[in-house]
Amino acid sequence: MQPQAVIFDIGNVLIEWQPERYYDRVIGEERRRAMFSEIDLHGMNDMVDRGNNFRDTIYDWAEKSPEWRDEIRMWHDNWLELATPEIPHSTRLLRALRTKGIPVFALTNFGIESFDFASMHYPVLAEFDRRYISGHMKVIKPEAEIYEMVEADCGLPPEALIFTDDRIDNIRAAQDRGWQTHHFLGPQGWADCLVKARLLTEEEAR
Repeated sequence: MQPQAVIFDIGNVLIEWQPERYYDRVIGEERRRAMFSEIDLHGMNDMVDRGNNFRDTIYDWAEKSPEWRDEIRMWHDNWLELATPEIPHSTRLLRALRTKGIPVFALTNFGIESFDFASMHYPVLAEFDRRYISGHMKVIKPEAEIYEMVEADCGLPPEALIFTDDRIDNIRAAQDRGWQTHHFLGPQGWADCLVKARLLTEEEAR
């Protein structure tokens, strides 16, 4: 079935999300490895993605580990440096789809405040026809409920949706719902997928 709507993840699909890279640069790889082994920073971020307050969650987490307090607070204070740069080819693909009148949705694990902040810096985040932001939905990928909520809201059958995400667990959860999927490893592969699905021509997908 030809897809009737295209769904983009955001982190590492439209915008690079590389906290480890940021900390390697700022505190060095050795200290970063030590911190990440002692503290579940991605678990902390999951709380934000579930709708908990961005600053309060991170600052509270920092107080639990005073030896890493300043470094943990960087997750909030320097957040944009963890989520950069934009991936230009992916942005072009999104805009090419919308130019052709193909509905384009976002389905992303993202906090409420952090998404608002990111939207100020990345105009492309305002260009979706529908945005499914986990912080507002209070559930994150790859939990089945978030995919069910997308289906219920957009009114399209699962097989009419094509979804790309950089995390294979999120892709498998979508496949379990019957969605068409593409595991994002880079924008060219996603472009080729959209051409194969007859949504874009090769020229439009450049």
